[in-house]
Amino acid sequence: MREFELLERDGFARLGRFPTPHGTIETPALLPVLHPDARRQVIPAREIRDRFGLRAAITSSYILWRSPELRARAEAEGLHRLLDFDGPLMTDSGAFQQHAYGSVEAGPEEIIDFQDRIGSDIATVLDIFVEPGASPEVAQRGVEETALRARKARERRSGLLAVPVQGGSFPELRYRSAEIASEVGDLLAVGGVVPLLEQYRFPELAQLLLAARPALAPNRPVHLFGAGHPVCFAFAALFGVDLFDSSSYHKFARRDAVMLPEGTVPLASVREPICDCLACQELPLATLAGRPPEERERQLARHNLAACATELARVRQAIRDGTLWELAERRASGHPALYQGLKAAVRGARWFVPVEPDSRPTFRWCSPLSGLRPSVIRFLARLALWRAGKGPFHQYPRITLTPGSLRGVPCATREGAPIWWEAATPLGPVPLELLEVYPVGCWVGPELYDPELRRVEPDPVEEDPGEDPDSRVALWTLRHLNALFAWGYGASAAARLGELKLVAVRSARTGRLRRLDRDGQTWFVVGNDGIPYPTWAGANELHRILPAPQARVVVAPDAVPFVESGRTLFAGYATSADRGLSPGSAALLVDQADRLLAVGRLRLAPPELGRFRRGVAAEILSHARAPRLVVEEPSPPPWPPGAETEGP
Repeated sequence: MREFELLERDGFARLGRFPTPHGTIETPALLPVLHPDARRQVIPAREIRDRFGLRAAITSSYILWRSPELRARAEAEGLHRLLDFDGPLMTDSGAFQQHAYGSVEAGPEEIIDFQDRIGSDIATVLDIFVEPGASPEVAQRGVEETALRARKARERRSGLLAVPVQGGSFPELRYRSAEIASEVGDLLAVGGVVPLLEQYRFPELAQLLLAARPALAPNRPVHLFGAGHPVCFAFAALFGVDLFDSSSYHKFARRDAVMLPEGTVPLASVREPICDCLACQELPLATLAGRPPEERERQLARHNLAACATELARVRQAIRDGTLWELAERRASGHPALYQGLKAAVRGARWFVPVEPDSRPTFRWCSPLSGLRPSVIRFLARLALWRAGKGPFHQYPRITLTPGSLRGVPCATREGAPIWWEAATPLGPVPLELLEVYPVGCWVGPELYDPELRRVEPDPVEEDPGEDPDSRVALWTLRHLNALFAWGYGASAAARLGELKLVAVRSARTGRLRRLDRDGQTWFVVGNDGIPYPTWAGANELHRILPAPQARVVVAPDAVPFVESGRTLFAGYATSADRGLSPGSAALLVDQADRLLAVGRLRLAPPELGRFRRGVAAEILSHARAPRLVVEEPSPPPWPPGAETEGP
C-alpha cells in the first residue's frame, strides 16, 4: 500500500504527497476529467499537463469499456498512451452513468479487471450511487452493496484502489461507509454528492462531510467526486478534501458560462478585462462573444480550467499561511448558499478542535462567522474552565492588587468583591493576563480601525505616591506569568514554576513578553501567540513537575537515539501522546521509561499518531546535545562617546 504523506496542515486541510506508479500527486490537487475519445476532448491532455501545470487527471473507464474501438486500443496501448498523458491517471467506474441511466452493462468485477488491464494508476470500485433524497432502506442497501463490492475489488486488485463513501443524507450511514472504505481503500472518495453541488445545497454537504470525517483514515487522501468549481475549493478543503475532479470547465464553456472564484457569470455580460490568466492574455473574455462557436468554447474552457488551477493554488498557499478559514469566509461571502454551508461547518466545530493548530501568526476577522471558528470555540472553552478552576486549565493562585497597582489600566470592582482586571475584546471580557494569548492577542478586526473606539481612554486610577514603580511592574509580571503557566499546564505547575523566579524580558517596542530567563539562560521563548515555549532548560523543569502523560509524546525505542541527538521524529515512531496536545503544540518527547529526549513541535494531532507511516510527527526544537541558548548581556557603551574610534 502506497502511503499518503502529510507535509503541512491547517486543521483538516493538508498539503501532502500521494505516490502512484506514474508519479506523485501533490495535494490538494484538481484532477480534470479527460474524455477517452481525443476528438471530444476540448483541451488536449498534454496541454492540460504542460501549460496549466495539472499533473494528474481522471477519465471514465466505463466509457472506454463500452466503446469497442477505444477498449481495444486501451488494452493494446495502455491508458496513458491512449490519452497522451504521462502523469497519474485515476479511472472512474461508471457509477454516475448507472445513476443517470439506471444501469450499466459491465459488472463490478469486470470493470475492476478492465481498469487493471489498461494500467489505471488509481482504479475505482463500481459503487451504488445513493441519491441524497433516498429512503433509509435504499441508502442502507447501497452502503452494504458498495462495501461488498469494495472488499471483492480489494481481493482482485493489488494496485491503488479508490473506495467510494456513500450513505445518502444519513450521517450514521456516511460514518459507517467511511469506516469500511478506510479498511480497504487507498483513496477514500466521497460520492453521491453531485446533486448537492449542482443545487448549491452546501449546508447538507457540510453535514455529510462532518459525519464522515471522524471515520476517514487520516493517512489516506480524500477525494470529493464532482467538485470542480473554484467557488467550493476552500470550503471543501476545510473538511480535509485532498482531491477534486470535474468536467465542469468544459461543461460550463459549452453553455457560455464563465467560472470565477466568486461564482459563475454569463459570457455575454463580461465587458471588462476581469481576468489575466494565460488564456485571457491571449484572448480577453470581453472579445470572445463574437468568435466562432468552436473557438469560443475552447478558449472559454481554457479560462475555466485556469480559474480552477489558480484557485486551488490559493488554497494551497492559505494552508501554508494558516489562513484557510479566512479564504473560505471570503468565498462564502460571494454566495448565500455557500455562506450557509460554512455556517453549518462551524456548528460542527467540535470535530475540528482536535486537529486545530495551537495558534497561527494572526487572526484576521473576515465575516460574522469569524467569531465561530474552531480556534475561538477552543479559546472560550478553555477560558471558562480556567475561570471555574476545572479541567486542565486551572485558575491560578490570584494575587491581590490594589487599584493603584496598575496605573492606567481599567478595573471592574464591586463593593466587598475582589478586583477583576479585565478588558473588553471582540470575544467578550478577557483577563488582562491573557490578552496576548491567541486568538485575542493576534486579533485583527474592524475594532482596530474604528476612530470612536480608538479615542476611548481608560478610567484614571489614583496612584499611590509612595509606591515603587519597579515593585508594581514586578507584581504585574508575577501575575502575568502565573496566568500563562496555569493556562498551559495547570495551577499546581504554575505555582511550582513561579518559585523559579524567572526574569521576564519584554519587547522594547511593544511591551509584549518575549522570553523568560534564569541564570543567564533562556528557559522559555514566547511567540506571537503569547504562549511560553520551553527550551531544553525549561523542558527539564516541566518534565520534573508535570506528571506523565501530560505534555508528552512517547517515542518508539528504535527512534530514541536519533531523537535525542536532534533528528526529526517521524510518524511511524510516535507511539502515544497527551490528548490535550494539538498540531503546533510544544511537546516533551520521552522514551517508554519517561526519560526526556527532546522538545518538539507537533505536526500531527494526537489521534493521528500511529496512523501515518510516512512524514513528520514532530520537529525537534531543542534536545540534550544541542548548545544551550545563552543570554548575552549587552556591553556598556563606550565612554566618553566616540572613544572607540580614537587612537592611542
